[in-house]
Amino acid sequence: MSAPGLQLSRNAFGRLVLVDPQGVEHVGVSPVRAHPISAPDEGISLVGTDGHELAWIERLSALPAAERKLLEAEFASREFMPTVKAILSVSTFSTPSQWTVATDRGETQFILRTEEDIRRLDQGRLLISSSHGIQFQLPDRFALDRQSKKLLERFL
Repeated sequence: MSAPGLQLSRNAFGRLVLVDPQGVEHVGVSPVRAHPISAPDEGISLVGTDGHELAWIERLSALPAAERKLLEAEFASREFMPTVKAILSVSTFSTPSQWTVATDRGETQFILRTEEDIRRLDQGRLLISSSHGIQFQLPDRFALDRQSKKLLERFL
């Protein structure tokens, strides 16, 4: 952590507890990534229940193993972002359309409301928002199989 003397643990109720250098215990802190997609390891803010920042962590990977695992577990429980491995089918080439995709968490279907719900990121990465607000990441659209590329190109 950027400020020395900070301790992070989990209490008996499973809530994150931050003890600051003055020895003040803050129960129920929430970690927030500054750049969750482009730089998930950099810039972590620990926010108190009042919404104010209590601590800043430059790099998650620089933390001691125990504290890093606590934060990674907290992020895993809050950040649900399946990775698209293949696009199996789309109901229509106009929007809204129903997509059937294979992800790292299994096969699923979602509704793509508009083409604007496909956000282009750097290096061929895409972020696709479903009608229910679930974000699907596609790490490299150029590495998709031929059928998936063909279906995707109709919407880009």
